[in-house]
Amino acid sequence: MAEPAAAGVSSLPREVREQLAELELELSEGDITQKGYEKKRAKLLAPYVPQTQGAEPAVQKESKPQMPVPSATPASAPASSSASKFHRARSGGARDERYRSDIHTEAVQAALAKHKEQKMALPMPTKRRSTFVQSPADACTPPDTSSASEDEGSLRRQAALSAALHQSLQNAESWINRSIQGSSTSSSASSTLSHGEGKGTSGSLADVFANTRIENLSVPPDVTATTSSSSARPAAIDLPPAGIVKGMHKGSNRSSLMDTADGVPVSSRVSTKIQQLLNTLKRPKRPPLKEFFVDDFEEIVEVPQPDPNQPKPEGRQMTPVKGEPLGVVCNWPPALEAALQRWGTTQAKCPCLTALDVTGKPVYTLTYGKLWSRSLKLAYTLLNKLGTKNEPVLKPGDRVALVYPNNDPVMFMVAFYGCLLAEVIPVPIEDAGGQQIGFLLGSCGIALALTTEVCLKGLPKTQNGEIVQFKGWPRLKWVVTDSKYLSKSPKDWQPNISAAGTEPAYIEYKTSKEGSVMGVTVSRIAMLSHCQALSQACNYSEGETIVNVLDFKKDAGLWHGILTNVMNKLHTISVPYSVMKTCPLSWVQRVHAHKAKVALVKCRDLHWAMMAHRDQRDVTLSSLRLLIVTDGANPWSVSSCDAFLSLFQSHGLKPEAICPCATSPEAMTIAIRRPGVPGAPLPGRAILSMNGLSFGVIRVNTEDKNSALTVQDVGHVMPGGMMCIVKPDGPPQLCKTDEIGEICVSSRAGGMMYYGLAGVTKNTFEVIPVNSAGSPVGDVPFVRSGLLGFVGPGSLVFVVGKMDGLLTVSGRRHNADDIVATGLAVESIKTVYRGRIAVFSVSVFYDERIVVVAEQRPDASEEDSFQWMSRVLQAIDSIHQVGVYCLALVPANTLPKTPLGGIHISQTKQHFLEGSLHPCNILMCPHTCVTNLPKPRQKQPGVGPASVMVGNLVAGKRIAQASGRDLGQLEDNDLVKKHQFLTEVLQWRAQATPDHPLFLLLNAKGTTVCTATCLQLHKKAERIASVLCDKGHLNAGDNVVLLYPPGIELITAFYGCLYAGCIPVTVRPPHAQSLTATLPTVRMIVEVSKAACILTTQTLMRLLKSREAAAAVDVKTWPTIIDTDDLPRKRLSQLYKPPTPEMLAYLDFSVSTTGMLTGVKMSHAAVSGLCRAIKLQCELYSSRQIAICLDPYCGLGFVLWCLCSVYSGHQSILIPPMELESNLFLWLSTVSQYKIRDTFCSYSVMELCTKGLGNQVEMLKARGINLSCVRTCVVVAEERPRVSLTQSFSKLFKDIGLSSRAVSTTFGSRVNVAICLQGTSGPDPTTVYVDLKSLRHDRVRLVERGAPQSLLLSESGKILPGVKVVIVNPETKGPLGDSHLGEIWVNSPHTASGYYTIYDNETLQADHFNTRLSFGDAAQTLWARTGYLGFVRRTELTAASGERHDALYVVGALDETLELRGLRYHPIDIETSVSRTHRSIAECAVFTWTNLLVVVVELCGCEQEALDLVPLVTNVVLEEHYLIVGVVVVVDPGVIPINSRGEKQRMHLRDSFLADQLDPIYVAYNM
Repeated sequence: MAEPAAAGVSSLPREVREQLAELELELSEGDITQKGYEKKRAKLLAPYVPQTQGAEPAVQKESKPQMPVPSATPASAPASSSASKFHRARSGGARDERYRSDIHTEAVQAALAKHKEQKMALPMPTKRRSTFVQSPADACTPPDTSSASEDEGSLRRQAALSAALHQSLQNAESWINRSIQGSSTSSSASSTLSHGEGKGTSGSLADVFANTRIENLSVPPDVTATTSSSSARPAAIDLPPAGIVKGMHKGSNRSSLMDTADGVPVSSRVSTKIQQLLNTLKRPKRPPLKEFFVDDFEEIVEVPQPDPNQPKPEGRQMTPVKGEPLGVVCNWPPALEAALQRWGTTQAKCPCLTALDVTGKPVYTLTYGKLWSRSLKLAYTLLNKLGTKNEPVLKPGDRVALVYPNNDPVMFMVAFYGCLLAEVIPVPIEDAGGQQIGFLLGSCGIALALTTEVCLKGLPKTQNGEIVQFKGWPRLKWVVTDSKYLSKSPKDWQPNISAAGTEPAYIEYKTSKEGSVMGVTVSRIAMLSHCQALSQACNYSEGETIVNVLDFKKDAGLWHGILTNVMNKLHTISVPYSVMKTCPLSWVQRVHAHKAKVALVKCRDLHWAMMAHRDQRDVTLSSLRLLIVTDGANPWSVSSCDAFLSLFQSHGLKPEAICPCATSPEAMTIAIRRPGVPGAPLPGRAILSMNGLSFGVIRVNTEDKNSALTVQDVGHVMPGGMMCIVKPDGPPQLCKTDEIGEICVSSRAGGMMYYGLAGVTKNTFEVIPVNSAGSPVGDVPFVRSGLLGFVGPGSLVFVVGKMDGLLTVSGRRHNADDIVATGLAVESIKTVYRGRIAVFSVSVFYDERIVVVAEQRPDASEEDSFQWMSRVLQAIDSIHQVGVYCLALVPANTLPKTPLGGIHISQTKQHFLEGSLHPCNILMCPHTCVTNLPKPRQKQPGVGPASVMVGNLVAGKRIAQASGRDLGQLEDNDLVKKHQFLTEVLQWRAQATPDHPLFLLLNAKGTTVCTATCLQLHKKAERIASVLCDKGHLNAGDNVVLLYPPGIELITAFYGCLYAGCIPVTVRPPHAQSLTATLPTVRMIVEVSKAACILTTQTLMRLLKSREAAAAVDVKTWPTIIDTDDLPRKRLSQLYKPPTPEMLAYLDFSVSTTGMLTGVKMSHAAVSGLCRAIKLQCELYSSRQIAICLDPYCGLGFVLWCLCSVYSGHQSILIPPMELESNLFLWLSTVSQYKIRDTFCSYSVMELCTKGLGNQVEMLKARGINLSCVRTCVVVAEERPRVSLTQSFSKLFKDIGLSSRAVSTTFGSRVNVAICLQGTSGPDPTTVYVDLKSLRHDRVRLVERGAPQSLLLSESGKILPGVKVVIVNPETKGPLGDSHLGEIWVNSPHTASGYYTIYDNETLQADHFNTRLSFGDAAQTLWARTGYLGFVRRTELTAASGERHDALYVVGALDETLELRGLRYHPIDIETSVSRTHRSIAECAVFTWTNLLVVVVELCGCEQEALDLVPLVTNVVLEEHYLIVGVVVVVDPGVIPINSRGEKQRMHLRDSFLADQLDPIYVAYNM
C-alpha cells in the first residue's frame, strides 16, 4: 500500500479526503481512465506519503489504487473493500449513493468475510489470449496480489514475489510452492489459476492442488503455447490414442496407460482445474437432494417443498386505506383545456415553460398566451387542413403519435395541447425506431405522426426521399408542427371544450417485463382529477416556479411539468437529459437562479448533483419547499436522499422538503410524502428482514443485520384515493397487515385501460379484491399499480419493489433492484460500471433462474473480473439466500439502452437467450442453483434373465429377434457357388470373360484414369504375387500391409497377396500434410499386425522414409517396403490355394469411435458368405454397374470396393471420396451420367453434398444432372442412422429426380461388417419416434410425431440373408422382449472369426465372438456381440418371405454411452440438442470426465460469440436431458477429430482435452 495503513486516510485533511472521494466517483462513472485516476490520486497523496523503505518503486506504483482496510480485521476484511472508517469519516460525499447505503455495503463485506473462512477455490475459466484482449497487460507481471488484505507485510510480499518471478519462470513448481507459502493472507474466492503452469510440472503439482486450499495462487503466464491446429479439418484421420497400442478391446483395462489413478497425466492443467471444480462441487447444496430411488419408470422432477420454518403472515386482514377527501376549490376548471383557455386569454404574458440550450442556459420561454394561440392553430390545422373538406384525415377520437426529441419541450407541449383542443388523442412516444413501439402504434390504430422539422430531417430516408418504414411499424403520415406550417384559425372558429368526462384524453406508453409496449389510456376526467389531487397534495399555488429534470412525455414529468403546470399557472423550467449529461449540476443552478419552489428529480439526478457540487460553492436551495423524488420506490432511494441532504443542507436545503413519491403508468401517482412542517420530526424508516421479504412477510430485522433492507415511506395515499394490498399472484385476495403484496389503488385519477387490449385490461384495471373466503370486498374496482409494498403505521405507504423486477425462485420472491444493490456493494470500482447492471430471471428446467449481467470496464483485468464475480455470487448467496445461475460481464457500452440512458432489461434478456450478448466473462453456477433434478436411478437388483422372459411371456410380448432370408432356400444356379475361394472366382472370370471390365476409377474431373478387366486384374495380381515371393521372400500366412491411395492398385495388390498365400492388411496411407497425426496410426497397425512386408507406391515409399516421417516415427524399423509401380513380367509357377475355407483371408483393422484400434480376422468362408449375401440382397450380376464413393480400407467399404465385383461380376465405378473436395459435383454427376441404379457412399460424402450443393440445385439442373435412375442410395455406416441428414439429402435432391424411397443405410460392426443392407426387394425402411426419457432407462416407448422429448429413429436397412439377430440384456445376457433396448447379438456365416491381437486374449474372444444366451435358447446358438444397443419391432409390412417384417433399429454403441445419474445417455442425443442452440455451432462432441459432463463445441462464428454459447449449451442440456454440464469447451472448427466414416472420435478428443492440446478459445467450468 502506498501509505501505511496506520497512517490511514482518516488522518488526511478534509479537502484531500473529499477530492479523493470525487476522484473515486469519476472513476466509477467512467469519467476518467484508470491511468488518469492513478496519476491524480498520486499527486494528491504525494505530500502525505512517506517513501516506504526497501520496496521497489514499481511495487509502490502498482499498489496505489487500493484502498486501506481497517487494521482491526487484517485477514478477514474482503480484499478490495474500501475501508469503512474512511466512508464514515468523509462528509456525505460524492460516492455513488444511488445504489448503496453504508449499511448495505457493510453487510455485504461482513457476509463476504464470513464466506472467506470456509471458501473453496473456484477454477478460473481458461481463455485464449487473442480472444478478448481488453488491456495490453504486461505479460510478465505476476497476477495482481492486491487482493490480499493490505497490511505492511503485503508490500514486502509483493517485492519478494516480483523478485521470485525471474527465477521461477523456468520452474513452475517452485513458483507454485513459493506462492503457497507466501500468501499468508488469503484473497478472494478465486484460485486465479490464470493460464496454465509450465507444462512440465511434476507430480507434486496435482498433490499441491488436491491438498491445499489455494487462495491466491499466482501463476506465471503460459510460455509453452501449444501450436494451434490449422483451421481446416485435416483429411479424415483415424487416430488411436497417442502412443497406446490397443490390441485389446472394449472393457479391457485402460488404467495402466495413465500416470495416476484418475487417468490424468499429472502435468495437465485441465485436470487440475477439474479437480478444483470437483472439490468445489463437493460442498453440500442448500436443499439436500433426496436419497436414491428405485422406481425407474418415471423421472420425476423434484418439487421444492415449503420450508416448515419459513415465516408466515400473522396479522389480520387489511382494510383498504383512504386518502384525505379531494377538496372542492371554487376556481378549479371543469376541464384542463378550460384552464389553458383561461390563462391563455387572461394572463397571456405569464411564463409557462422555459427550455434550455445544450449548455444549460435558458433559450426560449413559452408564455401562456403563446401556448394558447399556437395550440389553437395546430388544432385547427389538424381538423381542417390535412384532408379535403368531405374527407378529413383526422376525426375527433383518432389517435396521433407525438414524436418529439427530449430537448424540445416547447414543441411537445404545443402539440399535446393542440391535440387535446382538436379532441384527438395524443400518444407520446420515444424517438422513432423501436419495433415494440410499432406494436403500440398498431394496437392504437395510429396513421399520423406529429414531429418537428428538425426531427423529421433527422429520420432515415429511402432513396426517393420518403421516410423509412421502421421495422414492425404501420405506415404513417408525418406532419410537421412548426408554426410556419400551421394555418391561422378564422375568427369564428372555436375549439369544443366540454366538461371533462370519461372519454380518452391521451395514451401513455409503458414497457412490460417481457419488453412489449402497451398504451395506458387516461380519460379526461382522470387527467383532471389527477391534476387536482397533485395540486392538493403538493399544495401548488399560482405562479410558482418548478424545475423538471424528468422526461416530460410520460409519468411524473408529464403530470407535473405539462398538465398540473397549466392547471395552476405554474412556470416549468425543463432540464433535458442531454444537458444533465454535460452539466450534472444544471438543475441545482436553475433552482438557485429562478428561486424555484419545486424540483422534480430522480435519485440519479441527486447523485449527479453530488458528484459535481464542487463546481458551485455558492448555490442555494433555500427556496425549495418541495424536492419530489419520483423513484422513491427504489431500494436505494433512501441512501440517495440522505446523502443529498447531508451535502446540500449547508446550501439551504430543508430536510422536510424531500418528498419521495411512488408512481406507475396504470395507477398514476400512488402516494406522495406531503411537504412537512419545519422542525417536525422526519418520518421513520422500516428496517426489514430480507428473508422475511422473500416469503412476502414483513418482519423487522433483528437477528442478522447483514440481510436487512432499509426502506423509506413514500407518504400517504393520494387525496380522493383508496388503497389496498392484494396477493401478487392468483385471485386478488387482500393481504394481511404484515404481508407484502401488490399495491392497488381506486380513485378517479388513474388509467382506464390498455388501449386495444381488452383481455389484459380486465386483470389490471378492474380488480375487485376478495377476502380469504374468496368473496368480493365491496364493489369498487381497483387498478393494479405493479408495485409491491405494504401500508405501515400511521397509514404511511412503503414500497419494496416492482412486479416487473420480481424474481420468483423456488417459491421465494426476490427483487431485481435489491440484487443489483448487493452486487454493487461488492467493491466494483475496478471491474464494472455502476449504473450498468441488469438482473432478470430466465426459465430453465421448471424454475426461474437468476441472471446478472454487467458492463465491464475496459481496463479491468481477467483476474479482477473473476474475483469480483465470485464475490458477487457469495454476497448474493449470503444476503438473499439464493443462487445466481449465470453471471456475465459484457464489454463497455454494449448493453442495450433505453432512450434516457438506463439499461433495457427485456432486450438484454432477449440477447442473452438468443446468444447475442457477446459476454467477455461468464460464470455459470448450475450445480448450486439447480436443486430440482430427478433423483438418480438405481438399477433394480436381482431380476434374473428367466424372470424377464417370463414377464415378457405374461405380457404377451415375443422375444426380440429377427432374421434375414434363409440362405438354404435360395436357389441360385450360380456358377460362382462351386468356387469356395475368391481367388478361384477371379481365375475363372479371367478365363470365361477376360475382357469384361470390373473396375473403373475416376478422378476429380470425372474422367476415367484407370480400368481393370478380369484378365488385367488376374495378370497384375500374378506379378505382385511373384514379387512378394522373390523380393519379399515371404511364406504363406505372412501378413502384408497394403498402403495405397483409393484405387485399382489396392485391389490388384490384395489379390496378389491371396495368390501368394499372404494375408493382406489394408491401411489408409499417411497424409503428407499432417504426418505427425497420421503416420503413428500406420506405424501402430504395422506393429500390431506383425507385418512382414509393406506393399506401396513409389511416392508413398519415399514419404515413409522421408525426414519428416523420421520426426514422427522410427523409420529405421519399417519391415521390407516393396513398391509395385514397375513390376517384372514374371509370374508364379503355382498359385496358392488355401487348404480349408476356414483359413484366414485378410485382416480388417479399424479405429472405433472410442479410440480402440481393433483388427478382426476374416476367413475365406466368411468372405464368400458375405459376398453372396450382398449379391442376393442387391441383385448384383455382371451386366450391372454400381458407383462407390467410400473409403476402401475397412469394414463394408473395403468389401464393396475390392471383393464384391470379383464375386458377382458387376462393374464398380470407383470414386475416391477425397476427390469430392475439389469437385463437389463428381459423385452425383457420375451417377447421372452412367445412369447408375445402385450407389454406395459414406455419411461424410452425403454431408459434403448436402452442405456444399444444397443451394446449387438449379445449377445441377443446368448441368443436366438427373438422379431419377437411382433405385438405392446406401449410406455405409456403423452407427445409428443419421435421419436428419438422410432426410435433408432426399429433400434437397428431390428436384433433380431423386426418389424419396432411394436413400437407406447399412449397419455393421467390428464382429460382423454387414448385418443390414437395404437391397432392392423388401419393404421400405420404416421410422419410429421413441421417447428419449425412456431410452435413458433402457426402455423403448413409442410416441407420436411431435411429442416432446421424442427422437426419430430409422431402421438400418434389411437384415442380410443368412443373418439372425437377437436383442440381449448386456448385463444378464438373457434375451429381451419386443421393443426393449438391449445389445444386438448376431449369428451369421460371415461373422469374423475373432480379434487379431498381440495378446491372445481367449476370454475376450469367446465373450465377443462365441457367446451363448444365459437362458431360453435350446439350440445353444453361438452369437457374436456387436457392442451396439438397439431394439427389434415387428411392423405391419410384409417381408419377402410373406411374414410380417421385423425391423431392427440401432440406437448407439454401448462403449460410447455415458452413465450419468444412474441413467444411460447416448452422446449423439446430447450433441444434437447442443448443435441446435446457436447458429454458430458447427459441430459438437460430449464425453465424461470423473462424472462431469464435458461439452466441446466448434465455433464457426466470430470469437466474441464464444461465451454466448456457454449458457445456451448449459440450458439446453438441462432442459432436454436433465443433466448439468460440468465444463463447456469452445474450440475452432475442425478440432473435433472425425474418422473416415464421418464418426466423431470422442475418446481422442477427451485425451487431447486432458493433455491440454486443444488450444481452446474458451473453457468454462460450471460451478
